[in-house]
Amino acid sequence: MTAAAVIFYTLCAFYGASAFYLPGLAPVNFCKAGETTPTCKSEIKLYVNRLNTEKYVIPYEYNHFDFCTLEDGQSPVENLGQVVFGERIRPSPYKLEFMKDVKCDFVCTKSYVGGEEQDEKKLQLLRKGIAVNYQHHWIVDNMPVTWCYQLEDERQYCSTGFPMGCYSKEPRSQQDTCTIHGPYNKLKTFYLFNHVNLTITYHSGSGEEWGSSFQENGGRIISVKVMPHSIKHTGTIDSNSCESQIPLEIPANELPNGEKFQIMYTYSVKFVRDNKIKWSSRWDYILESMPHTNIQWFSILNSLIIVLFLSGMVAMIMLRTLHKDIARYNQAYFQIESGEDAQEEFGWKLVHGDVFRPPRKGMLLSVLLGSGVQVYFMTLVTLAFACLGFLSPANRGALMTCAMVLYVCLGVSAGYVAARIYKSFGGEKWKSNVLLTSMLSPGIVFSLFFIMNLIFWANGSSAAVPFSTLIALLALWFGVSVPLTFIGAYFGFKKRALEHPVRTNQIPRQIPEQNFYTQPIPGVIMGGVLPFGCIFIQLFFILNSLWSSQVYYMFGFLFLVFVILVITCSETTILLCYFHLCAEDYHWWWRSFLTSGFTAVYLLIYCIHFFITKLEIEGATSTFLYFGYTFIMVYLFFLLTGSIGFFACFWFVRKIYSVVKVD
Repeated sequence: MTAAAVIFYTLCAFYGASAFYLPGLAPVNFCKAGETTPTCKSEIKLYVNRLNTEKYVIPYEYNHFDFCTLEDGQSPVENLGQVVFGERIRPSPYKLEFMKDVKCDFVCTKSYVGGEEQDEKKLQLLRKGIAVNYQHHWIVDNMPVTWCYQLEDERQYCSTGFPMGCYSKEPRSQQDTCTIHGPYNKLKTFYLFNHVNLTITYHSGSGEEWGSSFQENGGRIISVKVMPHSIKHTGTIDSNSCESQIPLEIPANELPNGEKFQIMYTYSVKFVRDNKIKWSSRWDYILESMPHTNIQWFSILNSLIIVLFLSGMVAMIMLRTLHKDIARYNQAYFQIESGEDAQEEFGWKLVHGDVFRPPRKGMLLSVLLGSGVQVYFMTLVTLAFACLGFLSPANRGALMTCAMVLYVCLGVSAGYVAARIYKSFGGEKWKSNVLLTSMLSPGIVFSLFFIMNLIFWANGSSAAVPFSTLIALLALWFGVSVPLTFIGAYFGFKKRALEHPVRTNQIPRQIPEQNFYTQPIPGVIMGGVLPFGCIFIQLFFILNSLWSSQVYYMFGFLFLVFVILVITCSETTILLCYFHLCAEDYHWWWRSFLTSGFTAVYLLIYCIHFFITKLEIEGATSTFLYFGYTFIMVYLFFLLTGSIGFFACFWFVRKIYSVVKVD
């Protein structure tokens, strides 16, 4: 009853934290034209972001396609996380004014002539974008412009992107873009959405302290919803031009020489007042409509309780067994001291003279452990900030920026831990240790990132990080992280080496033949099952948000899962380590790291399964990019879980050998 209650209330608290919203920016007040003040403006800026699709991992900037653009507009300043993630926010030519409804306003006309190579390339890009369902991502008042429609279960879903068009084909599905829009049913036809209906909902401030000066002529934006349409405009644009039901079809084949083709872009705006929704909860309708996120929380709670109870059982078994072992060993010791006959030693005490013998490849192990501690604290602090709301969806790019800055600054912990562990192994090549700690793991991640960046650059993608940003990343690495790693290593090597509770024999003890389940490979494979079982449900949501352009917001629950992962990795590794020591196998250093680190292999398998069954990614380039990002994630997760298991086992081994009496 007590354990279940604790878990229940903890989950409720973290679930509440996941819904807590701390605005990334201060509220912006808007006023009707003629009522403006320095703190209340009438102009509403609409920004456009990159376009992406679930079929290709290659996003494109808005002006990559031949849409209407604003040449002299000033782009907002992007942080490091936004640039690395490939966000490219640009001003748009759509003019919005607070509380001013617009009916079929003209934006621009794009003309194409048959036989012109550049014009045909532009049309071909539009066809390609429509065929693979590239999606617009627009932003108003730091809120995504959402496209809301009915799902098959009659539930409304609000997407943060909307399609640039649709390609009508067989077989038709209920969630096909052309099916959702109804009249676009001519097979093998490209329909371009050249008109948008924008519905802007606002809170007037009536009855609120912040709205006392508006007098119903101002407010704060709550939501912006879009409904795209394809309209074949003819002649001059007026307020009735957008009533046409004839859709705009992009020619499927090249235009005949000399033939002209025009696309006229228009938009309409409608303002709706809604004082029931507060500005601080304006993200709720997006978060609550996410598909598959209305999961049965009690089923997750049930699985968490099972995992925690299993961990508790493991801990109790270990404590009871060890208590008996230690009592028996100490009794035998006192019998020897008093001259009485004692039973022969057995089990894990037999290897006390070899258990702290330095492992092979101790340099590499210490380097990986230092990097693992770096990743651990980066994850812990980032999740803590996210739970408090500082890294909310409104604060664009903040999550990635926070993680990168923390990783760089935590180089000092990596250097310190690597130095302490390496010195305890009796290592003396401190320069090699520091260089490897500062270069190996960051080098692997950066090399993969650089290769993928070259692919993005070759494809003209907006995800290609500019050269200046690459220089900035290298400056952070070599100018901040490497020196901090050296500082940490300096203090690590300066301290006395760790003193082990028992002496190490000069001659290594022979390890007896092992049973199947105590051999290294089966133990390592089994070790990752339980930790992976803790995370695979949450992993689905994370991968879904990464590859389906959805907003991830359940950081409170993710933090709880992270804590359970740490506990499970620790106890699983300790349990298997104990079995191996009882079997007189003292090679636990690398095994403890690999046992919990093998969880990353299950993560890789799940990512492959997700790629095959859930995603629609096409093409060798996109496949390579998907697995490139996946490998970075798997490698960092390997360092994280491996280090958790190692230090738990390290503490356990030192603890048990410090409480037994040894001759």
